Amino acid sequence: MLRSGAVERPLAARPVENTTIGVVATNAALTKVQALKVAQMAHDGYARAISPVHTPGDGDTIFAIATGTTAGEVEDGRMGIIGALAAEVMADAIVRAATQATSVAGIPALRDLPGPSR
Repeated sequence: MLRSGAVERPLAARPVENTTIGVVATNAALTKVQALKVAQMAHDGYARAISPVHTPGDGDTIFAIATGTTAGEVEDGRMGIIGALAAEVMADAIVRAATQATSVAGIPALRDLPGPSR
């Protein structure tokens, strides 16, 4: 919105101080190390959907949860697929959240700002 000129100035006093918190969940049986890697890979979804991302003033965080309800240990190849999909669904979720949010307490939502039709 800033790049297109639809918004002339940042709406927040400190626009680069925004935190995004996410959770990715799988029914795979991941080790702690694998779950960490999935969470790290899911951060790519932040970069696909947020600009700027990971600024010094924000606290972007993703938690990975693995229920382990599927049988067998997850080999690294499958774990890589889970991480890649986690990044994709994280990006989709962020865009969906931004476009579907509604205004609250006088703070306009994206859908309330002037700009190209959505």
